[in-house]
Amino acid sequence: MKLQRRFTRLMCSLALLLPLVAQARQLPILVYHRFAPQAVDSMTVRTEAFEAQLGLIEAGGYRVIPLRQVVDYLAGRSPAPPPRSLVITVDDGHESVFRVMYPIIQRRRIPVTLFIYPSAISNASYAMTWAQLAELRDSQLFDIQSHTYWHPNFMRERRRLDPVAYAHLVDDQLTRSRAVLEKRLGRPVDLLAWPFGLWDAELEQHAAAAGYVAAFTLDHRPVRQGDDLMALPRYLITDAVNAKAFAAILRLADDGTEEGTR
Repeated sequence: MKLQRRFTRLMCSLALLLPLVAQARQLPILVYHRFAPQAVDSMTVRTEAFEAQLGLIEAGGYRVIPLRQVVDYLAGRSPAPPPRSLVITVDDGHESVFRVMYPIIQRRRIPVTLFIYPSAISNASYAMTWAQLAELRDSQLFDIQSHTYWHPNFMRERRRLDPVAYAHLVDDQLTRSRAVLEKRLGRPVDLLAWPFGLWDAELEQHAAAAGYVAAFTLDHRPVRQGDDLMALPRYLITDAVNAKAFAAILRLADDGTEEGTR
């Protein structure tokens, strides 16, 4: 009789957990860098390939949602995103984001998060200007966030500097980027993309102290509830990611089937 009561309690507990399991989501976060008619380097995605990828998203019934919505869900501040959701992000601030990507995004009306290192803006020949970033902001389609101030390789800098100088560099990179972006664009900045996808526990502590609520790497897997908010994974999309590989990433938003198992 006692065993039967224990079994009944166990089954009731499992029944209570089932809605939570059903609500769990895993979401692919995609990261691009630059766009052009031809792939002139490993980080450039051809315009034709990008348009085809967006076509696969639409044809498959997937939806692109704001990155902020995913962060709020993972932090327990909002319900799970709809099934078949994914996120598009772009790192660095290359001029092709404005010239090539922006018209495509305008036509399709999908949200994008840009991670910018401000030292390049209106300075480097390959980068956007502050006026272009302001236009992207005003479109209501682009959320502009931090990629540190000048995109250092923190692991290399740690080997080069003494601990005090290294900590000063990290704090300056994290706080100055936020301050400049917020002053120039007038919007809150509290999300961070780690340069080169490199991070560790010490850097996470610095980021949290600098006011960031979430940070993103280049780990090749979908985001899941329970992930470290300061090291959320993203899929690096290059021109080498063909239609079959891209479709496999999208399927992760369906039911969690790992790439290559279908």
